Amino acid sequence: MTARTASVERNTNETQIAIQLNLDGKGHSSLRTGLPFFEHMLDQIARHGMLDLNIDAKGDLEIDAHHTVEDVGITLGQAFSQAISDKKGICRYGHAYVPLDEALSRVVIDFSGRPGLEFRVQFPRSRVGDFDVDLTHEFFQGFVNHANVTLHIDNLSGENSHHIAETIFKAFGRALRMAITADERMQGVVPSTKGSL
Repeated sequence: MTARTASVERNTNETQIAIQLNLDGKGHSSLRTGLPFFEHMLDQIARHGMLDLNIDAKGDLEIDAHHTVEDVGITLGQAFSQAISDKKGICRYGHAYVPLDEALSRVVIDFSGRPGLEFRVQFPRSRVGDFDVDLTHEFFQGFVNHANVTLHIDNLSGENSHHIAETIFKAFGRALRMAITADERMQGVVPSTKGSL
């Protein structure tokens, strides 16, 4: 199988982001964003998605974390788009339910070639430590827009904002893992009746 890797840089007046991604990794990550809780969440994607993920992000955190979190989502989406290439032979769809104590979330993804996000999550608190949980949506919106995927995220239960966020990111990693896995019966075939995605 051809190596499914990507290296993407995105530089703006607000952020400088560099990402290296290996879709067929071991779940290793090296994360430098200046946002510890966000790094904890990104590590869940790598570990549960069995991806190798290096992210080096410098942003205008003196203003707030919005630009950094959104731009990491954008750049990660670009990296996925590059690494997945023509999508031949992948399962295409992935889903996962993940619990953590009282919290339970479901994530469903389709590498459809069409960006779409349905995000149904209510956080009981607005912050986990210093992290604004509203930025979770911004991360996934940036990812969806640039990976060109359809993504449904539903928190089904939960009372602790940390637990809710963690179930979302773990389920996202596991849904990704399922969707990008090679389907041996689809070797060399794009998984679509259209013939392209």
